[in-house]
Amino acid sequence: MASTKLWAVGFGLWAMGTGFGAGPSVPLAHRAEPTARRPEPAAERPMTVARLQYEGGGDWYANPSSLPNLLGAIRERTGMPVARTEARVRLTDDALWDHAFLHATGHGAIKLSDAEVARLREYLLRGGFLHVSDNYGLDESFRREIARVFPDRPLVDVPLTHPVYHVVYDFPKGVPKIHEHDGKPARGLGIFIGDRLAVYYDYQSDLGNGWEDPEVYKDPPALHEAALRMGVNLFVYAVTSRPAR
Repeated sequence: MASTKLWAVGFGLWAMGTGFGAGPSVPLAHRAEPTARRPEPAAERPMTVARLQYEGGGDWYANPSSLPNLLGAIRERTGMPVARTEARVRLTDDALWDHAFLHATGHGAIKLSDAEVARLREYLLRGGFLHVSDNYGLDESFRREIARVFPDRPLVDVPLTHPVYHVVYDFPKGVPKIHEHDGKPARGLGIFIGDRLAVYYDYQSDLGNGWEDPEVYKDPPALHEAALRMGVNLFVYAVTSRPAR
C-alpha cells in the first residue's frame, strides 16, 4: 500500500517551514529571493537523514551504505526532496535543528554528556524523531542513556495499529526481523510524547544492516526490501508527524 496523499503532506510540511530554527514559519512563496551572502534556509534544502555521532567507544559510523540506500528508496518511492547523502551531527551542533530524522546505530557503547542528554530531550520535545537500530551490542548502553533523557517515559512496544507500520507500506506484524542476533523476536519499541511517537528503537531486528548493499550481508532480496520499506515508513512518519510551528 502506498499513499501519494501522505507524500504530498510530507513535502508540504517541510516546504512551509516546520524546521526547528528560530523565527516564524513562512511559506516559500512569501520568502524574499536569497542574496549571494544569505545562507540557504533549512526548509529550502533537501531533507536528509542525520546520523548521530556520539562518544563512548561505539562505531556510530557503522553500515556506511545503509543511509544512502535508504535515502534513494525514499526519493524514488515517495518523490520527497531528499538528498543523496546523509548528514552527520553531534547533539551539540546547531545543525541538529535542521533535521527531522535522527538515526543512531553501532555495535558498542553510547555515552552522552549531561549537556547532550538535555539537548536530545529538547530536540525530541520540540518535534524531532530519533530512530535507533540495534546493531548487536548497542542495547544496554542505549537503554541506559535514553532513560537519562526521559526518566519519566519508558520504552514501550509500539502498537501494531500505529501509523508507523502503515503510513506507506503495511507491516501488520510489526518491524521485520532482518538478522538473527540472539534469535529473539524483533520488537519495535518507542517513547511517546503525547500521541506522537518520538523515539523508535528496532530491537533484535537490525534494519540498518538490512539497508546495506545486498552483497555486504548477502541477505535475501525479500529481507532487503522489507528493511527498506520499514525505513521509508519511519522517515515519512517522522516528517508528517512533526508538529507545525
